[in-house]
Amino acid sequence: MIDKDDLTNTNSITIALLKIVGQFAENKDLGRDVRVQKIEPNLAKGKKIILDFTGIEGATQSFVHSMISQVIRDNGSDVLESIFFKGCSEPVRAIINIVVDYMQQTD
Repeated sequence: MIDKDDLTNTNSITIALLKIVGQFAENKDLGRDVRVQKIEPNLAKGKKIILDFTGIEGATQSFVHSMISQVIRDNGSDVLESIFFKGCSEPVRAIINIVVDYMQQTD
């Protein structure tokens, strides 16, 4: 995994999730919307995705699952080389790891 600072000179997009979901990311419909409207189209253009969780205190497994699991299912776990998680609190990072680990086991 490359350092997020290395992405400044690459073709990347930062998705500031706080503006979309608020301080607690729990709405799976918003997770799906982020995936469909922002993640998938930008991956298709070859962009790196930076999911910025700065300011988000917590997230549900269903939110994270709806946001990234279909992307992993469709593209394989190698797609994780193009998705970066920034500004994650420990609880949010734990939820992301649960979802990513589960999807890698089913890949």
